[in-house]
Amino acid sequence: MHESAQRFRDELDRMSSSQSIYLGGILVFAMLFAAAYVLQAQTLFAGYPDWQLGLQVGFLGLTAVFAAYKLITTVLASRQLRLQRDASIAIGHQLQQVTSATTHVFHDVQTSTGVIDHVVISRIGVYAVNVIAKRTRRGASARVEENLLRFSDCEDTISAVPLLAKNSRLAKHFTRLTNQRVRVRSIIAVPGWETTEQLDKRHLVVNERNVSMLLGWYDKTDYLMDDDVITLRHDLRSRCRRRVGDQPADAI
Repeated sequence: MHESAQRFRDELDRMSSSQSIYLGGILVFAMLFAAAYVLQAQTLFAGYPDWQLGLQVGFLGLTAVFAAYKLITTVLASRQLRLQRDASIAIGHQLQQVTSATTHVFHDVQTSTGVIDHVVISRIGVYAVNVIAKRTRRGASARVEENLLRFSDCEDTISAVPLLAKNSRLAKHFTRLTNQRVRVRSIIAVPGWETTEQLDKRHLVVNERNVSMLLGWYDKTDYLMDDDVITLRHDLRSRCRRRVGDQPADAI
């Protein structure tokens, strides 16, 4: 089965390989330029037209700059990806503590509108936990207002509409499987941030310390029969299983 933040782990492995390739390329070009300087290449290639030498040096220089650029961008992307990985793992580990005979947690659930980080299935309902990874200052808080995730220490906002689209797609899929309306509740997890009073009834904002409180947000109309829980669990178990060659399952 997919572990928590599995897609981030896999992507970091690929980025690590790319960093090694780009770094190796830069070292090769550095050795070439150093050898050309030590061996006084201008005397070795005496007699060749200047435009040919200039063209060759320009090509090698541009290639070296491109390799350096790709290395820098890959390193920066890796830093952000590690933040996302750590945030998802922090939430995933806490969710594992609510797992029981009737409550099941699945990670990296693929839908046609995006990946849901964690899905919790229980008798009292279905919860889609989407993790927002953002660096924070001590004591800063996050809240949702009118489908916008706001932060107390900056003016940046993140739209929650894409999260609702993923949740809606999952709800439609579950409804077809069970032949009854299944509601997927939206949980927005912001590790490291404090959570304040909930002003938007469509979302519940939690952090890594209080994520278990999501099971306290339910309505009797969302209750599922045991057979429905088993059906949904089997479906996600087949979709979240790691496959040979890391071939992803068809999106919901």
